[in-house]
Amino acid sequence: MTAEIIGTYAVALCLLIGSGFVAVGVIGLLKFNDSMTRLHAPTKVGTVGIGALLLASIGHSFLLGETSIHELLIMAFLFVTAPISANFIAKVNIHLRACETPPPPPRDDAWSTLSTPDDNDETV
Repeated sequence: MTAEIIGTYAVALCLLIGSGFVAVGVIGLLKFNDSMTRLHAPTKVGTVGIGALLLASIGHSFLLGETSIHELLIMAFLFVTAPISANFIAKVNIHLRACETPPPPPRDDAWSTLSTPDDNDETV
């Protein structure tokens, strides 16, 4: 087997893995009812799936003899922004009390995410 055939198989494998992860992410996004449980599908599974698809694109470009840094930039942007956006969505859901709140911490001042202006006035 030549390097080109092995590269083609590697690209095909990355495409299959990526599309499988993306399909699982889409099914999870449609299947889960609560917005907090829906966060796991696009952030965890979707990021790995898109990463595998971008690796397949990098491999295909390499097989054609072309170099491209666009896929690496997209991957870096995706891996940085997906956890941050998931964190913000989770904080909004906690503040709006749209989900089941976690148990209170041992000290009230230890976790400022759940403090509200009404709570602060009572403790002063």
